[in-house]
Parts: sequence; C-alpha cells; structure tokens
Amino acid sequence: MNNTLIIGAGGVGNVVAFKCAMNIETFGNITLASRTESKCDAIAKNVKDKFGVDINSAKVDADNIPELVELIKQTKANIVINVALPYQDLTIMDACIECGVDYLDTANYEHPNEAKFEYKEQWARDNNFKEANIMGLLGSGFDPGVTNLFCAYAQKHYFDEIETIDILDCNAGDHGYAFATNFNPEINLREVSANGRYWENGKWIETKPMEIKMVWDYPEIGAKDSYLLYHEEMESLVKHIKGLKRIRFFMTFGESYLTHMKCLENVGMLGIEPIEHNGEKIIPMEFLKTLLPDPATLGERTKGKTNIGVVATGYKDGKKKSIYIYQISDHEECYKEVLSQGVSYTTGVPAMIGAKLMLDKVWYKSGVYNIEQFNPDPFMDELNRQGLPWKVIELKSSDALRLDK
Repeated sequence: MNNTLIIGAGGVGNVVAFKCAMNIETFGNITLASRTESKCDAIAKNVKDKFGVDINSAKVDADNIPELVELIKQTKANIVINVALPYQDLTIMDACIECGVDYLDTANYEHPNEAKFEYKEQWARDNNFKEANIMGLLGSGFDPGVTNLFCAYAQKHYFDEIETIDILDCNAGDHGYAFATNFNPEINLREVSANGRYWENGKWIETKPMEIKMVWDYPEIGAKDSYLLYHEEMESLVKHIKGLKRIRFFMTFGESYLTHMKCLENVGMLGIEPIEHNGEKIIPMEFLKTLLPDPATLGERTKGKTNIGVVATGYKDGKKKSIYIYQISDHEECYKEVLSQGVSYTTGVPAMIGAKLMLDKVWYKSGVYNIEQFNPDPFMDELNRQGLPWKVIELKSSDALRLDK
C-alpha cells in the first residue's frame, strides 16, 4: 500500500486531501501536514465525516529541511505532494532528494524577498533527482498544469505546428466581500501588481502592469475584460511546444478589484521589504494578509463559475486553424463536493491527478519535469473522471482576440 504525504493545509491542501481520499486505492495511507496542525485536524475530520476515510495529521515547518526529512521518514511516504507556499519548493525538494522520495508541486519557486518566480533553481535539481532515482513533477495545478497539458494535447492531436498560444483565465465568482483574493494574498497580489511579460519571436517583452487588455467572450460566463500578466507556465512551454512564435497569458479582473489593489499599492501595502512600525519591523504585504479574508474560508460564500482555457493557432496538413480548449467549474458545486471554492478545486484536483499517475507509474521517470513533457492523454482522461470535464472547439478567424493598449 502506498503512503502519501500532503504538505499544506490551505484551500488547495483541503481539495487534495479530499480527492486523494476519494481515490484511496491509489493513495493508501494519507498524512496531511502543516505548520498549523489544527488546520490539518479540521480537514481530516471533514474527510472522515463525508467519506469515512481516515487521514493522519502532522505538524511541520516546511522551511526546515531536517523537520521535513524526519516527517517523510516517519510516514514512509512514497510521494510528497507540495501545496505549501512556493517559497518552500526548494526545501521540500531537497528533503525529498535526501529521503529518495518522489515530489510534486503546483507552482514554481518564488523568492521570498523578491517579487520573482522561476523554474531555474528547480530545474537545476534535475541531476540530483536522477542520482536519487526519483521523479519531480513541477506545476501540476491548473495554470500552470492543466493549461500546459491543453497545449500538449493540442500539439499531439490537432496541429503539426503551433504558432501562437493565448492562455485565458476567468474567475467570475462572487464571494460578497469588497476585496479578497482567491488564493494566498501574498502570492496573488505580487503576481498581479508585477510588470507583465509575454514571449514573441524568441524573446521576452515586458509591459507595465495591466497595460494590455483584451475582451474575450468566455462560454457560460460572457464577455470579460482580460489583462496580460506574466505567468509561470509560459517559461516551460516556450521550451516544449515546437514551432511556437508567441505565447501570452490573460486573466480577468473587475474594476472593484483593480481599484482596491491600486489604492493598496499607492499607500505601500503591497511592499515586501520590512518597515518600521511602532518600534517593530513589519512587512506590509504580510500585515495586509492578516487583514484580508482567508481564501480557505471563501468556499461557502462564493457563487458563479470559472473558465480557464487555451487558444492555440497553427497549421495542420498545411492549413491554418485555431482551437479553444477550456474547462468550466461552478463554485457552488465544488463546495458541495469538497468544501472549497472553484479556484482551490481547479488547482487541487490536478495535483491529485498528477500524483496518481506517478504512483500508478503511468507517468514515471527519474529527474525533474514539467507536466507537458509527458503524454497528455491519461491526464486529460482523468480530468473528465475526477470532476474537471473539458471541451474543445474550433474557432473561426472572426473569433480572434481583440486587444486594447
């Protein structure tokens, strides 16, 4: 029987725990660990009440490699599913290397003292993983994750060559608060307030935050303003999608969200450097996090849908074509199933699927890999089975994205 260790007990950790319990024949003995063990206990109780599956709880500091190593050895884990903070990717990876245990995460490494996220330091551990004869799967969430596989699936089944990719992320959920973030506020606000970037003709082009906007008509949601951001899956996709000439990422934001964020930025609340306050050093972003609603508590309040997908344009048999692959989730339906809103659900389910494919040895080879480097078909099939059904449609030339700058 397998032993599964999940690190992180936020909204995504909750979904992963539920979905692993729903696939207990693969995941076996499950342990959920966090710095705050009481959060793990609460999730374990909910899983037990709903599905009758026992989940063990544990306390761990994911910044502390010796603590991680001790826990991995105690649980005899076959795999570590990292849904903690992206700042902790490297320590958890290093603990897995020391213990000879497979690793999976949903977001690439982010420097704790710099608003920058990249795969470089994780990719650099490839040889260490090969020497330990273990596998590391990076970015097995939704974006990154499912969006990468949409691209790989399009490349395998619909194109001889893909020229352009646009990743489109729409959350039309309403939680009723004046301002809140759907995942960790530090990560969310740093991501959104940073300069945008996209890749074209072999180079990265930088834009000001929210400088480029386009309108997209999202199925089952409607037309929404969507803004160009830099997002981590582009860094690996430019390496693995053949013939690619341009890739961009767009996310929807309402006027209220943007106004609140701009005000907070203007008064320094998005700062990540320590400042003096009443004789003590505080980090504004961390203080703001304590004021905002915990994303893990939004599930019961949130109504509406998400729609995340990929528009790919390229050539098949000499003819130009465009397709749109997308997935729609309903926040209220997600909450009914796993007591989490749709943003956590769409990240947590792919984390479970990636781990399932690794444990079942459907996807397996030693080293560090991005998700699009594997055959997309088994994962795409699992999406349909595990609660994230997707659709693909062919677009006409008149459906081209409309950009405003």
